[in-house]
Amino acid sequence: MRFARYFNRVNKQLSHADARRVTSHWPLISGVGVVGLAVLLGVLIATRNSTVSLDELVLNDFVNIRSNFFTLPALAMNFIGGGWFGVLVVPLGGALAFLIAKRRWAALYFIAASAASAGVVQLLKVTFGRARPTEILVTADLGSFPSGHVANAATLAVVLIILLQRRWVWFVGIIYTILMILSRTYLGAHWLSDTIGGALIGVGVAVIVWAPFARKLSAETG
Repeated sequence: MRFARYFNRVNKQLSHADARRVTSHWPLISGVGVVGLAVLLGVLIATRNSTVSLDELVLNDFVNIRSNFFTLPALAMNFIGGGWFGVLVVPLGGALAFLIAKRRWAALYFIAASAASAGVVQLLKVTFGRARPTEILVTADLGSFPSGHVANAATLAVVLIILLQRRWVWFVGIIYTILMILSRTYLGAHWLSDTIGGALIGVGVAVIVWAPFARKLSAETG
């Protein structure tokens, strides 16, 4: 919560001079660092040439508790967080909402961050080519690492935190991302480490893309 208060205070009090410093330093350094951690995780997984034991233990636990009570909401999360709905409707709908609110730079940032996150995810999927669990309950494309659904969720959360600057958005965004992590692992669509990688990508890319928009977003709300 201390970081949340600091983050919101920075956004609310951001002057043009502050925005220039943000544009050139903090988002780029921290965002690249977070994305770098995701890439490092992918490299560690690939070089082991086997599934991480913790991944197997967690997946087995989820498989053992499978039931309609958990499967139905997990399938709902599967629809909301990916495919045509998660990749097209959510970003375009969010951008449209900001355009209606006369925040065109916010709308552009929303679209740019969503597209960049999806692009990085696909690049890493092709690069690492990790096999998905065999116990998968949904249809999915090739490449298990990182999770695109979780990356989408984390990107959405960070973008809305930056744009709306409300404490409740932190809470909802974190809960939504955690639920997406749990649902993807429960459905066997990803190993747990895939979802961690996806979360890192989503957060890192959203912060990196914020850099060139910082001044415009600050002026738009100030």
